[in-house]
Amino acid sequence: MKRLALLAVGLIVAFVVVPGLGAPADLNGERRLAGTFRGEFVTYWGSGERGFEPGMQRVVDYWFRYHIAKGVLAAALLVVLIVLGVMVWRAFVRTRGLRAVGLAAGGVVATALAVVSLAAVMANVHGTAAPFGSLLPMLFGSSAGPLDDTLGQVRQQLAAGQQSGPLDMITSDYVLFHAVMAVEGAIVVAGLVVLAVLLWRWFSRAEGRARRVLAGYGVFVPVLALALAVVVVANATTAAHPLHGLEMFFAGGW
Repeated sequence: MKRLALLAVGLIVAFVVVPGLGAPADLNGERRLAGTFRGEFVTYWGSGERGFEPGMQRVVDYWFRYHIAKGVLAAALLVVLIVLGVMVWRAFVRTRGLRAVGLAAGGVVATALAVVSLAAVMANVHGTAAPFGSLLPMLFGSSAGPLDDTLGQVRQQLAAGQQSGPLDMITSDYVLFHAVMAVEGAIVVAGLVVLAVLLWRWFSRAEGRARRVLAGYGVFVPVLALALAVVVVANATTAAHPLHGLEMFFAGGW
């Protein structure tokens, strides 16, 4: 268990540090990345073309690679945390006294981190599928300047129902972003439902403290599935009817 715990810590550090290694100076760090993307967005919008300018393509390609690295590390961490959590709870069932208290705390921490890791995997999957769409939130929070004028033009075109090459790309990636989120969320919900059924079957055959552990997860997993199902419905609705979502997005960010 100690080796797995150390591996989990190492993966957490890698998740934070590794994806940004080797990034160009103007893309190194969230503030610089956002600044570069905002400038390239103004140029891209002004081009009137659907295809990316070389500068925008460079930013999008970097963000794609960044999400792949994050996703792989998050998936590895999720697997390690699941295995570690199972081992901790099995040890908890066989242990008494203060060590049992420590194991219970460790099991809760492993579970919480596993949920966070699952969310990170999902976020990086749809970030990889639609890197341009996942960059769009970085447009907001900047000081007044050319970007404000550009965003005003985006809002004007959306309100008037006009079309342009850049707006078509924005809409396409926005829809893809939310559609992938809905699909992956539905897959995870289905997996959680199956897990909940298995947990309650195991509960019916378990005894003692194992029953309490299984009952706790038997309640937690369906609640998690229900919360995620709400997210799935919201994203599916947005993907099916993107105009209102885009108008709200460019009116106030996200």
